[in-house]
Amino acid sequence: MSLDLKQNDLSHVVAADRQHVWHHLSQHKQYEATDPRVFVEGEGLRLWDTNGKEYLDAVSGGVWTVNVGYGRESIADAVRDQLVKLNYYAGAAGNLPAALFAQKLIEKMPGLTRVYYSNSGSEANEKAYKMVRQIAARHHGGKKWKILYRERDYHGTTIGTLATSGQPQRADQYGPYPDGFVMIPHCLEYRKQWDVKNYGERAADAIDEVILREGPHTVGAIVLEPVTAGGGVITPPEGYWQRVQEICRKYDILLIIDEVVCGLGRTGKWFGYQQYDIQPDIVTMAKGVASGYAAISCTVTTEHVFDMFKDAPQDSMSYFRDISTFGGCTAGPVAALENMRIIEEEGLLDNTVRMGERTLANLNALMEKHAVIGDVRGKGLFCGAELVADRKTKEPLDEKRVQAVVADCLAQGVIIGATNRSLHGGLNNTLCLSPALIATADDIDRITDAIDNALAKVSV
Repeated sequence: MSLDLKQNDLSHVVAADRQHVWHHLSQHKQYEATDPRVFVEGEGLRLWDTNGKEYLDAVSGGVWTVNVGYGRESIADAVRDQLVKLNYYAGAAGNLPAALFAQKLIEKMPGLTRVYYSNSGSEANEKAYKMVRQIAARHHGGKKWKILYRERDYHGTTIGTLATSGQPQRADQYGPYPDGFVMIPHCLEYRKQWDVKNYGERAADAIDEVILREGPHTVGAIVLEPVTAGGGVITPPEGYWQRVQEICRKYDILLIIDEVVCGLGRTGKWFGYQQYDIQPDIVTMAKGVASGYAAISCTVTTEHVFDMFKDAPQDSMSYFRDISTFGGCTAGPVAALENMRIIEEEGLLDNTVRMGERTLANLNALMEKHAVIGDVRGKGLFCGAELVADRKTKEPLDEKRVQAVVADCLAQGVIIGATNRSLHGGLNNTLCLSPALIATADDIDRITDAIDNALAKVSV
């Protein structure tokens, strides 16, 4: 930490925050009686607030973003140097870092060939939906316009992407939503909907049933997270993804994989879908693409999808008539290039696998100790522990007690997450861990030790 907070009175900063900043995901009535937390500096997995208190960040910037950790001077230097040369030109033309990062990214994604830049995960998914709709208009006579999405999955905060929110509390009070978005059942075996042995295949077959109900000629795409994130850290059961791929090919349905959370190493591979041996048609990503050092998102497609937008050059309406203002920023791709170099040269994919195994092992050990843990799941450094009041009935632990665990960890100097304002029925009950890919064994142990201490208090 370079700033000596003890020698700097930052009370004016806290006051300015309280008076003028509208925080995300916050009920601001609390700030009339307590100070908002304002972070000042970060290094590695550590953060310091205006009071000089140190925290170990186990959620990579609060929303699973800072994959390579805080304080990366090489990324900051690369961005600064690029901004002096050329900071921006609209995406109707190219720029050097955008071309080079697209090339580097495609090397990691066999079968995909084209990168469309924008500035957020919500926007990346919105672009994918617009592609599906324009393909339907131009190539299917206006049919195959519906997009399926999965219960518990989340794809963004715009009205269009909220229409595909499988987390009803995130979508509540923002409707009505546009037509053509249809929900399919979740695939969480812990809260299984069918009593069968091959649960993964059965959960995927439910997609087939929805397609037949809607009419295969009306369904153009399905959008899925490889691992459901804010809906409870759900790793699909064995057989699920293979069956999903079969269904998409059977009905000529585009498979959109939302890698906004899982992309760029979070699961231990470059992309979460690569854990399951499937070939998507469109992949979206944001968050860890530049580890939060610059705003960037990508909508990546196959050449087949791309070709459907250049088949009729004489038609002025035949191309993808879309633009993202900040998709023309050069800071995003240049930061993403350096971010990718760090992941490669520091072996962070391998580290993610090792530390992810340690995290799951520690959480499973805690489950043996604390009956309040009903299920542990995850992939790589994206792990969750679902808290229950009763293991036999799987009754969710009261959300206030779940948040009490989060608050106690925070008091210990460890920032963890929990599913938040996502699901009805008290199902915002899963603790979420997603530390930076640079996490060490000591970091992981400290995180799970804090949870251990907090659970001992909550379980009393």
